[in-house]
Amino acid sequence: MSTVPPKPTLQDLNDRTREVFRRVVESYLQTGIPVGSRTLTRDFSEGISAATIRNVMQDLEHLGLLESPHVSAGRVPTQTGLRLFVDALLEVDPVTASDRQMLEATRMSNERDLNAMLDNVGNALSLITKGASLVLTPKHEAPIRHIEFVPIAADRALVVLVFADGQVENRVFRPPQGLLHASLREAVNFINAFASGLTLSELRARLRKEIKQRRQEIDTIAGDLVERGMAIWEDDGEHIERLIVRGRANLLEQADTDSLARIRELFDDLERKRDIAEVLDLTERGEGVRIFIGAENKLFSLTGSTLVVSPYMNADSKIIGAVGVIGPTRLNYGRIVPIVDYTAQLVGRMLTDIGSE
Repeated sequence: MSTVPPKPTLQDLNDRTREVFRRVVESYLQTGIPVGSRTLTRDFSEGISAATIRNVMQDLEHLGLLESPHVSAGRVPTQTGLRLFVDALLEVDPVTASDRQMLEATRMSNERDLNAMLDNVGNALSLITKGASLVLTPKHEAPIRHIEFVPIAADRALVVLVFADGQVENRVFRPPQGLLHASLREAVNFINAFASGLTLSELRARLRKEIKQRRQEIDTIAGDLVERGMAIWEDDGEHIERLIVRGRANLLEQADTDSLARIRELFDDLERKRDIAEVLDLTERGEGVRIFIGAENKLFSLTGSTLVVSPYMNADSKIIGAVGVIGPTRLNYGRIVPIVDYTAQLVGRMLTDIGSE
């Protein structure tokens, strides 16, 4: 039975090997070009021959930290090598004044709608990082004041939720066939008999219980309408309004011909919210900035992209969402990581400002 060899650690490298590894990765991240031994020889201040460096690079390749994309080419870091570099050797830069100013401008805007504010944050983050930004917006768990069903076509209706904090949300859904105005009114009255003062998740649980217990009292079509109208806030439907992705063109521009189709597939998956639970799970862990390289996150495994993501908190220090940047594995991690961290803190301050008004 074969066993997976342990991944190399920094302790497996002596000082010279560690320095060669660091310089190869940094050069590749900066230029995207495979690094050869002669290039590194010119960079070393002490006299080290190209043959010596070539032997060191071969050792690093044997460890699985470097690879050669072509027979005669230099080396590039593997995914394992990038992970070791990020975990053990990465030096982050401070967020520049211009980047802070651009991000803070989203906080200073007169926009009071939370989703619109977060959309502005996503646009700014994408513009600054030249990547695709991802913003996971918080669930709205304020108590409900009132719910209304509004028919807008023969096969479509609108669910309008008015929350106690004044925010309004609405979603389009398909009502059951044969819907009558009386059934629509009965469904609304049935929901509003319990809705006031409950959060959306509390109302869903209450309605399930009441429909089960009072099935004989509510018209079959009205009952179906209640269930359909509330179901759009569950599972995939709930995520539709929660994920904001901006700057797709940035990622497409950085892709080579071979990966263009896979990048488009990634965005299609994001649009359909496939495997988005992988991203949602990140918001449940208070671990600060996290970096997922290539196949480390199944959502990005086909494209070989990197996700740098950080959760953000509300005034009660509860994690309620996340911000991140999607880019190629050849990412300027030292710059992107502190920007994502700063943006997450900024969103937390925005939420605090809104809550104090």
